[in-house]
Amino acid sequence: MFKGLYQKSLKLAAHKSSKFFLAIVSFSESSFFPIPPDIMIVPMVIAKKADYIKIFYIATIFSALGGLFGYFIGSTFIDLALQVVEFYGYENRVLDLKHNLTEGSSFYFFLGTLFLAGFTPLPFKVFTITSGIIGFNIFIFFFICLISRGIRFFVVSYLSAKFGKTFVPFLKKKELKFFTIIGLLIVTIFGAIYFFII
Repeated sequence: MFKGLYQKSLKLAAHKSSKFFLAIVSFSESSFFPIPPDIMIVPMVIAKKADYIKIFYIATIFSALGGLFGYFIGSTFIDLALQVVEFYGYENRVLDLKHNLTEGSSFYFFLGTLFLAGFTPLPFKVFTITSGIIGFNIFIFFFICLISRGIRFFVVSYLSAKFGKTFVPFLKKKELKFFTIIGLLIVTIFGAIYFFII
């Protein structure tokens, strides 16, 4: 199933209305769709490098809006939300997290996790839905979605424009490690600033 969706997403990247379809994929990937927007961003930018900023903006804005939709699913349709979370194998973690947050702990842990989910190849939709389930602050949530998704899609768009097709093999082989390392560095730096300076 995933392979078929992957191929369809690649075809949409070559469509004359690719930016419209990128918006749809970016929105839906943040709430339930399993294929990340990167699959479309890379070939779209390589085909039209001058549009990399526009492509980055579309992916970021609609991904953040899709995150709000995921939040809405989690806060309103708990049974559906748990089915999506269970599909990705995160149901036990969500229940543990909800329990910890109810007790007043794990706020900063979840904040960092939400950022990493938006920045790395973790299933972002699981954490947007979880945010709704646990009633996480929606304004902080949306801000983190914009920042994490924005940084990620800018990096993908910029490197695709800069290196073209040579970036594709690197992304396929090193994507998880590359974004995880950068994401952890960002979280560590901001954590250190907060706890030692503020």
